[in-house]
Parts: sequence; structure tokens; C-alpha cells
Amino acid sequence: MSESRPPLPPFTFETAAQKVRMAEDGWNSRDPARVSLAYSQDSVWRNRAEFLAGRPAIVEFLSHKWARELDYRLIKELWAFTDNRIAVRFAYEWRDEADNWFRAYGNENWEFGEDGLMRRRLASINDLPIAAADRLFHWPLGARPADHPGLSELGL
Repeated sequence: MSESRPPLPPFTFETAAQKVRMAEDGWNSRDPARVSLAYSQDSVWRNRAEFLAGRPAIVEFLSHKWARELDYRLIKELWAFTDNRIAVRFAYEWRDEADNWFRAYGNENWEFGEDGLMRRRLASINDLPIAAADRLFHWPLGARPADHPGLSELGL
């Protein structure tokens, strides 16, 4: 039985926005195995200057990421889309073991197969140290509540 991950391409504004929110919710779960299911078995990533391929590499990467990026909270926003590609901008906040807070800003380009699984993810990310008092993402760990402002509403 073949896998699929609706919504499927070609995307409309509504289905592209749905795909972005589903990705945000998945990443906010901080569950590497769950998150990896949104990607094709042979998905190729560039994350900052790191290159990886395949679900096992994705699970390993995310496991290490969330072991060091504590109290991780992410917001993604649709930037643009075509038939099978979506561009997003995002920001996430996290702290290290020494309680230093950061806000990471980035852009991702996604390419999907006909099955709706992401086969390519290209991410460019920059970290900005912030004071704990400057944090903007205060919801309980997990999915962002529907009434929590997005990036544009927060002026990010």
C-alpha cells in the first residue's frame, strides 16, 4: 500500500496554507518519528549547512535538534506556492541548557511528490539571542493555539 499525505498537489491557497499549518503542528510536537512521516522515504534536506537524506536521517537529526533546543515553539507562515512547491517563512523560540533564549528566523522551500509527501526541504536559518522577557511564543508546549497570533500579527 502506498503512502499519501493530503492535501495533495496541485495546491490552492487554502491547501497550501493547510499544509503549512500541518507542518507547524507536527514540528511543535517535537516527535521526530511523527514528523518524519510527512517526508518521502528518500527525502533530501539542506538544513543550514547540513545535508541529509531519508527518514532515518531526518529522525536522527530532529532527535539531536530537540535534545539541545529546549522549550521549542514554532510558527510557520505561507509565503508562496505553485503546483507542487511551497515557500514558507518561520520563526521559533528555544533555550539552551544554560537558559539562554534564542529566536531563529528562517525560510524553507518545499517540493512535494504526487502523494503529498515532501521530497525536498531547503532551509536557511539564522539565530538571534533574545532576553527571556523578549519572548513572544508563550503557549503550552505542543501545537500553537488557533487564537495565538501568527508571524505577521506579531510583527515578525
